Amino acid sequence: MADWTRLSEDDCDLAAFRAQVERETDGRDYPHAETVEGNVLIYEANRVRELRGEARREFESEFVRALTEGPGVAVFRGAFDDESALDRMSAVFGSLIEEERETGMGCGDHFAKPGANDRIWNALEKTATRDPEVFADYYSNEILATVCKAWLGPGYQVTSQVNVVNPGGEAQSPHRDYHLGFLSNRQAAAFPRHVHRLSPVLTLQGAVAHCDMPKASGPTEYLPYSQRYEAGYLAWRRPEFRAYFEQNRVQLPLNKGDAVFFNPAVFHSAGANRTSDVRRTANLLQVSSALGRAMETVDRRRMVQAVYPVLQRMKSEGVPESRLQNVIAACAEGYPFPTKLDENPPVDGLAPASEAEMVWLALEEGCPSEELARRLGRRGRAC
Repeated sequence: MADWTRLSEDDCDLAAFRAQVERETDGRDYPHAETVEGNVLIYEANRVRELRGEARREFESEFVRALTEGPGVAVFRGAFDDESALDRMSAVFGSLIEEERETGMGCGDHFAKPGANDRIWNALEKTATRDPEVFADYYSNEILATVCKAWLGPGYQVTSQVNVVNPGGEAQSPHRDYHLGFLSNRQAAAFPRHVHRLSPVLTLQGAVAHCDMPKASGPTEYLPYSQRYEAGYLAWRRPEFRAYFEQNRVQLPLNKGDAVFFNPAVFHSAGANRTSDVRRTANLLQVSSALGRAMETVDRRRMVQAVYPVLQRMKSEGVPESRLQNVIAACAEGYPFPTKLDENPPVDGLAPASEAEMVWLALEEGCPSEELARRLGRRGRAC
């Protein structure tokens, strides 16, 4: 009998996975799409821009259906039709990269060693404050706003990380994305089954091509329909699922100004850059639902600093670890995001340490309050 409360790795079954992903995309089911390539829907952005009223609502419904029960991936050709806005933003990216190289801020990214690629964490804030005119021209883009509203509704929150994969840059391993996709299997399995179904609709993944991306440069590889598999957050690390991905992935070249959007639960990976001259540059968009917020603003850092001496005393008195963990869970931030990724980059995995994990480690190590405050103040700064 199925466990309606929890999923585990025992629920990961390749045959059931194949039953979900081995299907063909029929373009007739998606009348606003121009064509289908490699099971992925291709839209002409100019055609979408012209939609108004009921036609626009029909497209939005089609896009949501494509990302839920459909292939999970959609490419918009010519999404950024103002090449000058794209070039000016690329220039801002370039100046930020050079500046961060000089100051030593460039710490690497999720899947490459520091220095192999170039990454701008929190590019959204940095570009807005560096050149607000360019920012406004770039993010006034109608395609971006349309798909974000369609998938997430109003009040969505954009974040942006620029990734430049230099010639010779290695490929990623296939994975799912934020939220549960950034957690270890042990952590993901601790969340109830219904949260595994909820996680994909909390964010929208996107990428804007800032240069032409032939296949040899390693544009993102996808496994269409893989978002349909409920146990996927526990399956993507398993060797049989990775082998299946390698045998069945699809990869589409992108032109400068194209954008791709996909369900974060789609199995995907950045490809290897096998060119000698293409610095594959993409603006990676992580767009979040407005609903992922707590009810109150709470200064958890202040709470931790107040409670930590009490935790030290309780530990010295032999209070069980489970009770200490309960206290930490009540006062410390238990989730690693959002964070300042410049200072706390996930260089050893997909997610940095959470505040709660750091408090527990400090307690185990017998750190004084001053040392904990110092660690939290410079959390993860290891570069």
